[in-house]
Amino acid sequence: MNIRGTSLKSRLFPVVLAIALAGCGALPVTLSALTPAFLTGAGSGIAYTVTNVAYKTFSYPMEDVVEAHEKALEKMGIEEVGRVEGEETLRITASTKRLKIKIDLESITSKTTKIKVNARKSGFLKDKATATEIIAQTEKFLEAGVAGAEEGMWKGNVAPPTPQST
Repeated sequence: MNIRGTSLKSRLFPVVLAIALAGCGALPVTLSALTPAFLTGAGSGIAYTVTNVAYKTFSYPMEDVVEAHEKALEKMGIEEVGRVEGEETLRITASTKRLKIKIDLESITSKTTKIKVNARKSGFLKDKATATEIIAQTEKFLEAGVAGAEEGMWKGNVAPPTPQST
C-alpha cells in the first residue's frame, strides 16, 4: 500500500489491461513513449534520435567543426569515401571494414553547427558507441583548438603542455 491507500497493483492494473486488450499493436506506442528516457547519452551531452542516430550542437562555426571532424576521423582511422555539400549542410560518408557511416553537418547560425552521426553495422544494427566517439573526438579537437590540437590530441593529450618558467 502507498500513502493514499491504493496498492501499486491496483494503479498499474488499468494500464496493463489496456495494453492486453489492445493486443500487440499498443506495444510500439508504449515503447516509443519510453524510449527518450533510455536514449540519452548519460553525462556525455550527446543525444540520440529514436532511431539511434547520435547528434550534438556545437557553438563553433561550420568551418571549425568540419576541420575538427576531419581530424577526428583521421585519428580514428575512419576513411571518408564521399562528400556532398549543400548551401548550409555537408553530408560526409565514411566507412570501416564493418561500418557504413553517414555524418551530417548543418550550420544553424554563423557560430553554431549541428552534427549527426549514423553508424550502421548492417541493415538494422547500429553502432551507437562509434557514433558517440566520432562526436566526442570532434569535440576534443574543437576544445583544444583545431590548429593547435594536431600535436597534442594526436598523441592522446588534451592540449600540448605549457612550458614552466623558473
